Amino acid sequence: AGSFDVTQEQILALCRVVGETNPLFTDEAESRRRGYKALVAPPTITNLLIRSFNRPEVKVNFGNLRLHAGQAIECLVPICAGDRLNGHTSLKDVYTKTGRTGTMAFIVWETRFTNQDNIDVARVRESFMVRK
Repeated sequence: AGSFDVTQEQILALCRVVGETNPLFTDEAESRRRGYKALVAPPTITNLLIRSFNRPEVKVNFGNLRLHAGQAIECLVPICAGDRLNGHTSLKDVYTKTGRTGTMAFIVWETRFTNQDNIDVARVRESFMVRK
């Protein structure tokens, strides 16, 4: 999916936008005092990176209404300013489910992020619903 340089400016901007006030994410000196190499990014920074991906279209002949149906972020190693992340996205599943309002199709993507040392830092699973 691509490579991304994580900057202190991105981290601080994300914190301002979402109202994050934890000093671990807003104060580099505090991050370093706690043993990290630089300012730590909130786990949701992966959301910003995923939004820049161009995934292939999954041809589901089911309907034309598509909605975001959920997301799970698995944080494995803290992401810090100065890290270079590589994102690798794969289609994990396509399935149907019948609910109270009828049948829906679900498309599930998984993105794995590694850092410059090729260490897994996060996994993000996103589901999208398609219905008539």
